Amino acid sequence: MKNLSPKLALIDDPAWRQLKDAVESLRPFQAKDGSIDLTGADPERPAVDRATVDALLDRVLGALGDLAPRFPHDAQYLEAVGKDLRRWSDGGYGVPDFLDSLLAFRPADQRVDGLEHLVLFPMYTQNGNPNRNLEAVLLRVVWPDWLAELERTRFDNPMFVPITFTDFTAGYDTNSAVLFPETVAVREAPERFTWGGIFCDREAARFRAVTGSAVELLGLDIPEDAARLVADQQLAQQTFVLWDLVHDRTHSHGDLPFDPFMIKQRSPFWMYGLEELRCDLTAFKEAVRLEAEGYEQGRLVQYAVLFDRLFRFPVSGDRVRNYDGLGGQLLFAYLHKHDALRWTDNRLRIDWDRVAEVTNALCAEIETLYRDGIDRPKTAHWIAAYQLVARYLTPHPASTWAKGPDALPFGRLDGKALNKALCDAVLPDEFPLSMFYEALAKKLRDVIAATRGITGTDRQEAAA
Repeated sequence: MKNLSPKLALIDDPAWRQLKDAVESLRPFQAKDGSIDLTGADPERPAVDRATVDALLDRVLGALGDLAPRFPHDAQYLEAVGKDLRRWSDGGYGVPDFLDSLLAFRPADQRVDGLEHLVLFPMYTQNGNPNRNLEAVLLRVVWPDWLAELERTRFDNPMFVPITFTDFTAGYDTNSAVLFPETVAVREAPERFTWGGIFCDREAARFRAVTGSAVELLGLDIPEDAARLVADQQLAQQTFVLWDLVHDRTHSHGDLPFDPFMIKQRSPFWMYGLEELRCDLTAFKEAVRLEAEGYEQGRLVQYAVLFDRLFRFPVSGDRVRNYDGLGGQLLFAYLHKHDALRWTDNRLRIDWDRVAEVTNALCAEIETLYRDGIDRPKTAHWIAAYQLVARYLTPHPASTWAKGPDALPFGRLDGKALNKALCDAVLPDEFPLSMFYEALAKKLRDVIAATRGITGTDRQEAAA
C-alpha cells in the first residue's frame, strides 16, 4: 500500500469524511442564528423531524470521538465540543451556545509549526457565510523559527495564529480567510478573546492569482524578486504571515483617538478604511526597516502590500461602504499624485526607487491624523478624516459630505442621534472608482471570482 502523508491521511480518514458529511447534512435545517426548527413552521427551511436531526448529531459525535486521538493537544477542547453538542440537542436545537468549548480552545498557547487542529463550531464566516451554521475545519499552524523570533523580540502579538487549510465544510468554500472567536455562537461574549487565526495560504493563493493577472494586463515591469514572490506559493505564505503579524498588532498600537473596530460604534466607512490602511502601511514601514537590516521577507512584504492593495482590494466586493476598496484607491491615488506611479500608453509604471518613500509618506499623513484626533471631538475627527481622503479621491458628485461641515445635518442633534444622522448622510459609494479602476474591474472580475474557496494546494496543483 502506498504511504500517505499525514495531511492526506487525515483528509482520507473515514471519520473526517463522516464528520464533514454529517455537518453538511445539518446545514439546510439551520436558521440564521444556528437553531433548527423541529415544528416545520419555518417557511425558509425544509421540514425535519427530531429523529433525523438526532441521527445526524450522533454521526457528528461518533466521528468526533474517532478523530479526537489524532489531536491530543486539543483533548479538553474536543471534549467540551461534545458536551456543547449534547446540550444543544437536549435544548431542542435552539440557538446553539458553544461558549464552554470556545473558552477551551486556545491555539495561541501552542504555536508550533505544522501542528494540526480540528475545529468544530456553529459560526458565521467573515466575507463568507453570514449564518451561524455548524462548520468543521481541519487546519495547520504556520510558525517558522524566524517568525517566532520576530514576534518574541519585536512584534509581540500573543493572540496571533497564522494557519493553513487542510479541509473544510461549505462555510469556508467562500472568500473567508480568517478564523475568529467572535464569529462563534455563544450565550455571552467572553471577557476577552485570546486568539485569532488568519489563513495565510488562502491569502497567498488569492494574491498570486490576482496579481499575476493584473501585472500581465497592465504591462507592469516588476523586479525579479517580486516575480518570484508571485510565482511561489510557499514564499508568498511566508510573506503573508509576517504582514499579518504586524498588521494585526497595529490595531492596538500607536495613537488611537478612535479605533472603530475596537470601540464597536457605528462610524462612516472611511474611518474603517483608514484604520485598515494604517495597519497595512505600518506593516509596509516595518518591512522597509527589516529589509535594511537584511531580512529578505521585508522586501517581499512591501511587494505584497502594494500589489494586493493596488490590484485586488479596490475591485473586490460591491461598492457599498467598501472600506478595504477605499484604502486601495487611496494608496493608488497618493502614489499617482506624487509621481511614484504612472499610467501612460496603457501601461502601468512604478518608480521602484521612490515607491517606498512615497508610501511611507502616506502612512505618516494617516498617523498625523490619528495623533491630532486625540485633541478633537469625534465628529471633528470624522470630518478631518474625510478631508484627508477627499484630497486624493474625488467624492461622488451628489455627496453631502463633500459640501463641507455646513451641509451636514447637525441641527440640534447630539449623541447617538447625531452619529446616526452623519452616517446616514454618507452615500453607499461615497468615493466611486476612477476610470482606471472601472476598466481594471471588468478585466479582473472573472479572476477574482475564481479565487472563491481557493487554497494554497489549489495554486500548487495549478502550477504543477
